[in-house]
Amino acid sequence: MHVKVCGMTRLEDAELAASLGAWGIGFILWPGSKRHVDPAVAAGIARVLRRQVELVGVFVNQPLDEIAGWVDTIGLTYVQLHGDEGPSFCQAVTQRTGAKVIKAARIAHAADLKDMDRFHTDLHLLDTPAKPGEYGGTGKTWDWNLLKQRRNKIPFLLAGGLNADNVAEAIATAHPWGIDVASGVESAPGVKDPAKVEALFAAVEGDTRPEDSVAGSSSPGGLVLPPQGGNERVGS
Repeated sequence: MHVKVCGMTRLEDAELAASLGAWGIGFILWPGSKRHVDPAVAAGIARVLRRQVELVGVFVNQPLDEIAGWVDTIGLTYVQLHGDEGPSFCQAVTQRTGAKVIKAARIAHAADLKDMDRFHTDLHLLDTPAKPGEYGGTGKTWDWNLLKQRRNKIPFLLAGGLNADNVAEAIATAHPWGIDVASGVESAPGVKDPAKVEALFAAVEGDTRPEDSVAGSSSPGGLVLPPQGGNERVGS
């Protein structure tokens, strides 16, 4: 199971996640988030952990020039678009930056899953519905049973209120390619609790099945990437 620990603001937290086998770490580069990280801090963490984990920058309705600038400055390998960006913008990010793209969506109804069929990105991220103006980070779960209606072949990360107590159930119910955690392993926004992080990984490891280990292929740097089938981008 691929684990992304998001909302990183401290090197020690990122190093712990990497040491436990995290697939990726997330830097929230949207100033409106309570987990917003100084880009200089993110760049410093990235220099230490480059090629050990995927480096994911999280953006919300930000200009393409801004995103491209932080991809270059920090060395991001993935761009997570967590706002109201459309398919053409996702394509533009790929073409401009060369980074892989994760499109996030807030799932309240089966129609929200169907709407994601428009997005031919490398990964989808399926999160808890939020109030207008909120974009994730609610700490609340959602109805994972809706995923029984999902027919899309693009791998997805399951997000929203995951922690050591519920992650095994979430994996068993939703069968995601990976999971995304933030508040469930924190002592405060942007500050990870080592005990919670370790418990989360232990719970995930206990639920991991053999097929999870072959869900992707290895990159030259040894990182596990999503399978290529069904991941073609619009216009590529």
